[in-house]
Amino acid sequence: MSSTVFERSIPDARIITESLADARLAPFWLDDLGARAVYPRHSGTVRYDLAVVGAGYTGLWTALQAVERDPSARVIVLEAKTIGWAASGRNGGFCEASLTHGEANGLARFPRELEQLDRLGTENLDEIAATVARLGLDCDFERTGSLAVATEPYQVAELAAAHDGDGELYYDAEGIRSLVNSPTYQGGLWSTRATALVHPGKLAAELARACVEAGVDIRENSPVRGIDSELPTGVVTLTTDGGFVNAERIALATNAFPSLLKRYRLHTVPVYDYVLMTEPLTDAQLDSIGWQGRQGIADLANQFHYYRLSADNRILWGGYDAVYHFGGRIRPSYDDRPQSFQRLASHFFTTFPQLEGVKFSHRWGGVIDTSTRFCAFFGLARRGRVAYAAGFTGLGVGASRFAANVMLDRLSGESTERTELEMVRSIPLPFPPEPVAFAGVQATKWALDRADHNGGRRNLLLKTLDAVGLGFDS
Repeated sequence: MSSTVFERSIPDARIITESLADARLAPFWLDDLGARAVYPRHSGTVRYDLAVVGAGYTGLWTALQAVERDPSARVIVLEAKTIGWAASGRNGGFCEASLTHGEANGLARFPRELEQLDRLGTENLDEIAATVARLGLDCDFERTGSLAVATEPYQVAELAAAHDGDGELYYDAEGIRSLVNSPTYQGGLWSTRATALVHPGKLAAELARACVEAGVDIRENSPVRGIDSELPTGVVTLTTDGGFVNAERIALATNAFPSLLKRYRLHTVPVYDYVLMTEPLTDAQLDSIGWQGRQGIADLANQFHYYRLSADNRILWGGYDAVYHFGGRIRPSYDDRPQSFQRLASHFFTTFPQLEGVKFSHRWGGVIDTSTRFCAFFGLARRGRVAYAAGFTGLGVGASRFAANVMLDRLSGESTERTELEMVRSIPLPFPPEPVAFAGVQATKWALDRADHNGGRRNLLLKTLDAVGLGFDS
């Protein structure tokens, strides 16, 4: 088995240790907000036209677009903790046009409608940009595009084949290093229009502000404990610690957390991802990299890294390790995983050896809501009164807005281009129960790592998963 570039060039242990010594265990994006708006807890018994469970991107986009569609609608958002505290405040801030977690995954699962999905995804990203401008959302929105970089020779051909001379621009090793200077790069593809970068914490906070200004009620620290709809028609009741919410329609936006609908609890598993953020780079440090286009970057390995610049020229560096805990447990203690942070720091300095001496200011972990098809799925329950969307698998910053529109279309009973999509009408296979789920995830991780060490060649396990619709292509 061959070694990867990150194993062939390992930085001195001292460099790694010193870089992490003062890193604070907290998401930078939420720390960077400073003073934030605080919303009250729910109490009493109230009635609304629409109740949204979850105040991450999916829930906030749903509430905002509901009142934009019908300004007279009474809408409430119920959040178990605080605005954007989970995945929406912990991600890399890559706002992608793709609704299918990349072209290869979309082609494998929805080949007949991929062109349509690509168009809808681009329209969705354009509409996000327009909304940011129209509502004055202060979220460091930058339409930079993204770079896919090859760090092993076998990955180069895939990038070269995607070149179209228009929105997809291929660079050989010398060319890509002229854009971003890393000795690990063998080639790259700049997707010029498909990605915007945002400040995740600011985007969540600003969406909440826009919701309130449009008349939405937001309740924090108000976990929903149960959902009840005994009658075949009429209101659905949500039970919280402080009382009840009766609503004509419900939108569930709980993502990686256990669904209030028990039948769908095996359709996602929580996978932990880990992230580092550097201190702001000096002008000289930034000049040593280049990166004048400020694109988001990801490499092509199965165990991949994603990274980008913040508005104040920090480098966010995340990915590679994806950790699933037995039983799908989600615990605050899992946010701290020293071996993942050390591995990430090692790979960072392999990628940018010229930044030796840079320190990391923050380190954190967060949960990704992974589905077996690696992109969102949608559904209705309780005779069309309850809608849900989940399973974004790490690419939900942009796709969450599309999902919000799908839920609103379906709750209103509308037949739209969105609701007629196979992607929307189909439900992915659930994960098996424990202990099979844990064993399967570990075996798949091993096989993906083996493929990264074997020229990208997928073994029998991965080929079998591909054949039954469970393969990973992104």
